[in-house]
This record gives sequence, structure tokens and C-alpha cells, in this order.
Amino acid sequence: MTELEAGRAQAVVSVRSGAVLQRYRDVLIALIAFAVLASLPLFTGSKALLDFVIRCCSAYGLFATSLNLLVGYTGLTSFGHGMFFGLGAYSFGLIMQKLGVPIPVAFVATLAVTAVFAAVIGAICVRLKEIYFAFVTLAFQMLIHSTILSWASFTGGDQGLRGGIPRPVFLGIDLSNHVHLYVTSCALLILGLLAMRQIAQSPFGYTLRMIRDNAARASFLGIDVWRAKLTVFVLAALFASMGGMVMALFVSGAYPEFAYWTISGEGIFINMLGGVSTFLGPMVGTVLLLLLNDTVTRFTEYHGIVLGVVILFFALGLRKGLLDFVAEWFSHRRDAGKGR
Repeated sequence: MTELEAGRAQAVVSVRSGAVLQRYRDVLIALIAFAVLASLPLFTGSKALLDFVIRCCSAYGLFATSLNLLVGYTGLTSFGHGMFFGLGAYSFGLIMQKLGVPIPVAFVATLAVTAVFAAVIGAICVRLKEIYFAFVTLAFQMLIHSTILSWASFTGGDQGLRGGIPRPVFLGIDLSNHVHLYVTSCALLILGLLAMRQIAQSPFGYTLRMIRDNAARASFLGIDVWRAKLTVFVLAALFASMGGMVMALFVSGAYPEFAYWTISGEGIFINMLGGVSTFLGPMVGTVLLLLLNDTVTRFTEYHGIVLGVVILFFALGLRKGLLDFVAEWFSHRRDAGKGR
């Protein structure tokens, strides 16, 4: 082996070792985060706090982070990503009501249904340029929302799924128990975030970044851009569907608002608030938006104006999300420290 070949082999080994260490570190952080969240009921009896974690972090957090796989990592701004949030909630609720299968079976079946819908819709949308992609996804969301409203005999129409969602016990877990539901939601949140983190840090994730920066150059290098976009579109839909299932369990039903275009708008706002260039930016944005919603509505009926001003501050003032701003500030401080 020549010295050059030996150097290349050593570089490859170093990169692989670094990737393995990164993966172990992510798993360790995920375990610590789950332990902290799962132990929260031991230190507080506040049902409102636990509800906030389920609704904010588990449901909307999964949805917003999945949207960032498209927006931040691939450069695909979807105005209709909320359709998969609603599809997950309705599919899970209907499967449980109509078939009465165990919850894990309904969970897997819902993901399968979502994958089929996402593959069909994505095969059409990802061929389009950016602005057309955004509006065609919105058109599909409005189509699904209209179907939910008009098929009242099956979906309950504008009243939503009535009668609640059955929650049979499985593996000793009773989701009718609020603490069990909370811990299960936290587990789904951590598993979902960990899976999306691994996708973002994988070679496929860096391929998505290349497509975002210059799709034509990526194509010239031999990357099947259409297939990569379709794959991430389906993956993002699956994680959004997980958020919808958590929300369906939380409210024990599904409502047309879950598939309305405003859900997608909230996802875009969340990513704007938290940031799209850092992985946890959407989680920070989720907490910010829902805290603002819950706080502002207590003091004024003009909450829309206040939220608009806040969003304008981030868009025109910081020109980036909060976590992006903090990460950039720390980077400048670190670089300045090295220069001394």
C-alpha cells in the first residue's frame, strides 16, 4: 500500500469513527432527555404542564421538525405538510374505531397508509419547481380537508370523529391513564427526533444539503435528485403522521382543523421562529409559538396582531430563527476567541 493509499484509508477510518461517536452521543443525549421528561410527573402534579408537553413537544414538535427535513435540509417549502398531520390523526382514529386492533398494529397501519399517500402525492409534487411545489402541496391538503368535510358518514364531517378512540391495554401500557399517555408520548417524541437526527447526519442527509444548495450540480454528480426528494418527502410525512397520532390520542378524536391549511402555516411560522439551520430549531419554535398563543390570548383578543408583530421581528429584525441567531452568536464568539 502506498503512502497516499494509507493516508486515504486512515482518513476514511477517522470519518467513520467520528460518525460512530456522534451516533452514540446522540443516543446518550436522547436517553437523558427521555429520563428527564419521563420523571417530570414525579416532581409536579400539574396536569396542565404534562398536557403542554404532550401537545407542544410530542405532537407539534414532531410535526415541525419533520417539516424542517423538507425546508431546512432539502430546500422544499411545503405549504401542505399539515395534510399528513391530519391524515395520521384520522387514519389512526378510524382504524381503532372500525377495526378495534391493538394500538401498535394501528400505529404501524397508519404509517403504512401515510407512506402510500405521501408516495403518490410526492411523486407528483417533487418534480415541480419551488413555488409550484409549495402551492401544489397546498392544493392536495385542501383536497384532503374537503374530503374529510364531505365524507361525513365516514369521517364525521365538520364534527370530527365522535365516540372517542378506544385504548386497549398493550404490554402493560394503559393509554387511558394520563401518566402512561404522557410517558408514551415522550417516548415517541424522543424516538422520532433521534431517527430524524440520524437521517440529517447520514450520507443521505448531506446529499439533501447538496440538493438544497445546487440541485443541478448534484444531478451532474450522478445523484438521482427526484428519488432523493421523494424519499425525504415520504420520511417527513411519516414523522408528521406520528405527531398527528399523538394529537389524536391526546384529544381522543380527530377534527378537520388538523388537516386545514392553517396547520401548515403554523409549521412554517414555527420554523421561522426557531430556525431551520439547527436541528432543534423547530422544537424551540414550537415552544415559543404555543407559549405565545397560550399567554397572549389570556390578555388580549387581538392575539393575531401580537403574533404578527413577533413574527415580523424575527423575519425582519433577526432575519433568522432564535436558535440560528444564538448558534451564530456563539460561533462568532468562538472565532473571536481563537483569533486573540
